[in-house]
Amino acid sequence: MRLSDFVLLLNTLWFVGAFIQFSIAQANTLKILLPREERSNPIAPTLAASVAFLGAMNLPIGLLSLYLLAARPSFFQPPEAQLALFLFFAACHFGQFAYNVPVLLRGGRVGVAYWPVLKGPMLRIFVIDAALFAANLGVALLLTSRA
Repeated sequence: MRLSDFVLLLNTLWFVGAFIQFSIAQANTLKILLPREERSNPIAPTLAASVAFLGAMNLPIGLLSLYLLAARPSFFQPPEAQLALFLFFAACHFGQFAYNVPVLLRGGRVGVAYWPVLKGPMLRIFVIDAALFAANLGVALLLTSRA
């Protein structure tokens, strides 16, 4: 398996997993985002329902990765197309990673706001998005060095 195929597989697993987490397992996501004492807040169900949008954004990205990996369409064969798509995937991961950096710098959960970046599921998300950003960017850099 080529490095680019492995990274596409990881993208697929990660983004489809995010769809499941945010769109299907909304109650579980609420437990990650809200402290226990705030889960009875009347706004909690609205927050749980709103995270479905996060899943809706992640699913097409995961399906695109799967399509590129499984179908190997002809438009994906030129190095320029691969470069553009791996930069796109890197940007997707970077955006999700970067949004957690200010939360981390503020100390994670502050009272009932934000979420704990350095423990539990959010730490896993933070680290995996950083690693997949680097992996996709690495593939893109390899593609440019070969051109």
